[in-house]
Amino acid sequence: MREPAFWYRPASWKSHLLRPLAALYGAVAALRLERKGLSAGIPVLCVGNYHGGGAGKTPTVLALAKLLGELGETPVVLSRGYRGKLRGPVRVDAARHGAADVGDEPLMLSQSVPVVVSRDRADGVALAKSLAATVILMDDGFQNPAVAKDASLIVIDSVRGIGNAKVMPAGPLRAPLSAQVARTDALIVIGAGSAADGVAALVAGQGKPVLRAHFKPDEPSLSALRGRRALAFAGIGDPARFFATLVEAGVDVAATRAFPDHHPLTPDETANLVAEAEGSGFTLVTTEKDLARLRDWSQHIVPFPVTLEFDDPALLRKFVADRLFKARERKEP
Repeated sequence: MREPAFWYRPASWKSHLLRPLAALYGAVAALRLERKGLSAGIPVLCVGNYHGGGAGKTPTVLALAKLLGELGETPVVLSRGYRGKLRGPVRVDAARHGAADVGDEPLMLSQSVPVVVSRDRADGVALAKSLAATVILMDDGFQNPAVAKDASLIVIDSVRGIGNAKVMPAGPLRAPLSAQVARTDALIVIGAGSAADGVAALVAGQGKPVLRAHFKPDEPSLSALRGRRALAFAGIGDPARFFATLVEAGVDVAATRAFPDHHPLTPDETANLVAEAEGSGFTLVTTEKDLARLRDWSQHIVPFPVTLEFDDPALLRKFVADRLFKARERKEP
């Protein structure tokens, strides 16, 4: 879906009109947050966000998987496989699964770390443990109470923040902010904007760490785009952020095309993009997540992967190590 534009504008008549529905939705969501979930028996780290749409969860999951590996852990990602047709539990195999089977994000993540897709996250725990997981890294699911979390790391974009700070459908929040902040263990603010400063102050005020991070573009992809004019397209939660990342990296973005999050481009739509780029002498560029849905067209498109770099990696390392230690201490008989 495309996020309504009024979600990220000052309070409007539309958001005011939806207040009764938002109050009902928020009350139910807050109650769900209080439910106790299944104990996985091994540490569970959850990467989530307060609102619908994109905020940088996937790069965060990859950064945490890398860190966990450096700590001697064997992480397995657990995902619900949004937009995939398989209910699972199933281990993602890029050789036999496509984005239509397991979702674009799990397919992309599986290139770097074992991924289990399960519509019912509790059902996926056993499969993750059978893969010798020492840590389950939950991709999204902060608001889902099915599995108990040992730490919830919330990702927020510094430019968009939480929009009008209202609960769906009046705004982008998945639950009342106070209820979500209370269950946050660390906040990860991506970028150098100021829109998330208010939320960061709330989290820090509760004595919880606020970690700052930024995207670092992949150098080979930058090299492939130097000296070329690009037609950039994306079907992610915030396409504008991707376009801005390209420009900040020095890419000459001549044109952009934005699609709804997880949009499955049809062959005709993709062919039109390729024809438009070739006809104008542009280089077609998109995100890694989008390219996961377009593997048959990869020879026509330059992917633009990014990694998430933390301003204080030692603070993140300490936080994760401490949480793993405390989780295991609690689970000991």
